Amino acid sequence: MPAADPDYPDEIAGIWYAHVAGPRRASMPHEAELPAQPMACIAALVALALADGHELLILVPDDALLPELSNALDLAIRPLCLVLPHADFAVGIALRATLSLLKSRLWRDGEDSHTPSWTALRRRLDAMPGPWREAQAWIAPPGDDHSVRIDFAAVFPALILPVAAWTTASARPDAITLLYRCDAPADLNADVAKLLRLGIPIAPSRSRKLALTEETARLLLERTRLTQDIADLELELASVQGELAEFMRDYYRRVGSLMTTLDALQAGVAARKAAHAPNDPGLQAEAAASRDQAEESASDAGRFTEALAPDAPAFNPDSETKQMFRRLAQQIHPDRAIDADDRAWRTRLMSEANRAYRNGDTASLREIASLWQEQAANRRGGGDPGASLLHAQLQCLRARLSRIESELHRLFGSPLYELFIAARQARRQNRDLLGEMAARLESTIMELRQAAQ
Repeated sequence: MPAADPDYPDEIAGIWYAHVAGPRRASMPHEAELPAQPMACIAALVALALADGHELLILVPDDALLPELSNALDLAIRPLCLVLPHADFAVGIALRATLSLLKSRLWRDGEDSHTPSWTALRRRLDAMPGPWREAQAWIAPPGDDHSVRIDFAAVFPALILPVAAWTTASARPDAITLLYRCDAPADLNADVAKLLRLGIPIAPSRSRKLALTEETARLLLERTRLTQDIADLELELASVQGELAEFMRDYYRRVGSLMTTLDALQAGVAARKAAHAPNDPGLQAEAAASRDQAEESASDAGRFTEALAPDAPAFNPDSETKQMFRRLAQQIHPDRAIDADDRAWRTRLMSEANRAYRNGDTASLREIASLWQEQAANRRGGGDPGASLLHAQLQCLRARLSRIESELHRLFGSPLYELFIAARQARRQNRDLLGEMAARLESTIMELRQAAQ
């Protein structure tokens, strides 16, 4: 077999995958040297394995490697991978955020959630309806249950964690197991034919472990963890809002305007009936209710016209745009500000990043990233922030994480989003749900107009 090009992680991952998932069963674990881009190669291996419906268990030396590996994962499959730290204070954050991300992506029902990886995930969840229902209830607002339910990790086909966090509860004997620069736990029960050892084992760096006793170091790494989880959910929320805004434009253009016309005609019919029977309280109440409905429809249409430009570009960001937005959300998030001026500057940049993402404007996102790089160094103080500032930042970050989760929950429970999902599912059946609704409304409007003549 020819050597893989180190500049193409997909080729290296393909060679690894052939060893651990091919038809020939090995009697010994496969060992490979560390490639030039190890995280990209691991991410490519994860994508291959999930597409074929495999479980994965990836062990790394310590928590400090998790952010880089998480960022390397393809955004389309990131919700299928639970990246779980060892430190107690970060476990609940990571689990809750990733469950929220998974639930959101399932609710969105986008094209990327109909790939083989997601089809396998749906089969997995169907096979464990109890744990999946409990997991959804655990993350649902108001979130009174603050206990950490590590058993929910079984929901995810891919589990990535430091070797110190591995327990027998994490065992996946049938999974593809990757040991990245670490030795296997003594009681690891893994299929040797599916075991890959990558690189020479190293000792976990005491200075970088999330379980450090020094408060400032612990808080810094907790901030990193929170910022990454928030960036994933900021991207998810911006995507949901962008999809819904585009659907609303289409809805009001094709259906909403007809609803306004129909409500006005029905109000006219009710008013005429009431005028012919001024002493009939039922007809008077019906006329008043119809008038209120017509006024509300007209007001809603007016607010929508003012709030959303009908000529806005279609919302269809590509992978590069999504990656750039997530990276910016990690770097410039306002809740990482050091003072009021810094917060105002970050808030302005974040607002511009959101606008650029909504418009699919990758060039503007690059400009924002360049502006950040040019000016960020001058705005930061020297060294790490003190514990008091970190505590304040973490409080803001936790609150923001909770607000995003609540807002996603609210959006997914709205009648408009349910209609959006119904329209998307109908489109997969070659039906135009909004067109069908518009046709029915036009027919009713025509009948009312003919009756009024």
